[in-house]
Amino acid sequence: MAEVTARASSPTASTWRSSAIFSVKHCSSLVFCPSFRSVRGMAEFVGYKTKDSTSAAASATAAFGSSSSRSAFDLSLSLNFVDFRTEEDLLSGIREAAESGRLPLNVTQGMEELYQNYRSAVYQSGDPKAPDVVLSNMALAFDRIFMDVKDPFEFSSYHKAIREPFDYYMFGQNYIRPLIDFRNSYVGNISLFCEIGEKLLQGENIVLISNHQTEADPAVIALLLESTNPNLAENMTYVAGDRVITDPLCKPFSMGRNLLCVYSKKHMNDVPELSEMKQRANMKSLKEMALLLRGGSTIIWIAPSGGRDRPDPVSGEWYPAPFDTSSVDNMRRLVENAGVPGHIYPLAILCHDIMPPPPQVEKDIGEKRVISFHGVGMSVAPEISFRELAASLEDPEKARTAYAQAVYDSVSQQYNVLKSAIHGKHGIDASIPTVSLSQPWQ
Repeated sequence: MAEVTARASSPTASTWRSSAIFSVKHCSSLVFCPSFRSVRGMAEFVGYKTKDSTSAAASATAAFGSSSSRSAFDLSLSLNFVDFRTEEDLLSGIREAAESGRLPLNVTQGMEELYQNYRSAVYQSGDPKAPDVVLSNMALAFDRIFMDVKDPFEFSSYHKAIREPFDYYMFGQNYIRPLIDFRNSYVGNISLFCEIGEKLLQGENIVLISNHQTEADPAVIALLLESTNPNLAENMTYVAGDRVITDPLCKPFSMGRNLLCVYSKKHMNDVPELSEMKQRANMKSLKEMALLLRGGSTIIWIAPSGGRDRPDPVSGEWYPAPFDTSSVDNMRRLVENAGVPGHIYPLAILCHDIMPPPPQVEKDIGEKRVISFHGVGMSVAPEISFRELAASLEDPEKARTAYAQAVYDSVSQQYNVLKSAIHGKHGIDASIPTVSLSQPWQ
């Protein structure tokens, strides 16, 4: 008991305690913030504040440290698009930037395509304020993308979410929120998320082993927990592949999340001469993860499939991609060897409809973003004990394989329940004894 008390009084646990009392009043309507005639109002809402150059530079330096080569002054005052008041002005602005050589043609084309697809998706909601939301969110997105093209942000192995002078976390939340049909979205076993929060307050570690569907997974997780457990999502660290920290259209959203940056096995040998460098980078991230776990009160999300789920090429059906046994086992051993009590929970996510990946794994950066307004779901199941499972198997290798399969089977079962609720239109009635669905924002 004394050991737990000591951990709970650590700086990390104190952060959890203070954040646990923070609550967010969730509104399931399309617009989270007030309607702004000027997009600059939206910028100020999500964290932008006008400052003189001296104070702006000081704040930005404190927020970014040495992980970015970005000019602090440019960071806080480079709002190039937020004063545009019409769709025509916004699209003309990026075309002019391309013509003047300030934006690469491929990025410009990607931004225009993103705008049209995002606009179509938000309009699907039928909300009368959709035009204002689209203009506000896309102007901010274009501004952040344009700023990064001018001065690319460099992610470190362990990246802390940037909350000031511009709040990238809330920027990402407000961007994805209009894409979610909360009337047809569900959370499984919400009580377990509360249990997870309590364990974190006690200084213990949590690892969520999950399937992975879209670039928006972190925002979906956060939005579904916003009304009950906002502190979980804000403090969560995601094991992220290199593509979300290199694609210009994705980087600004990644900057608002806590990330452990790795190179996926699927892309390790895309450029053979870089494979050794990638392996070294992964080892550095592994050490960062071990340090986080040793500190306690850490929650980590990881997808041991090494990438996003893809639809079956014949049936078109979606299902969680198989887990890599070695990845699951490495995560388990890190948790066990941290010197702090730790727990591994299977987590299922269903959100591919709002931003599906390409049908096949692509080598090139710059995929097409297909976007829709749709219901989403997430569910967590009780932790699975490796020791209990291994006790029934004499062969250690068989035990590792069986454990990875048991975690995967739990994720798959939860996924099928979410699929029945959302795609099968069964709603909460899709619940089973091990997966209790709810809509906590109602």
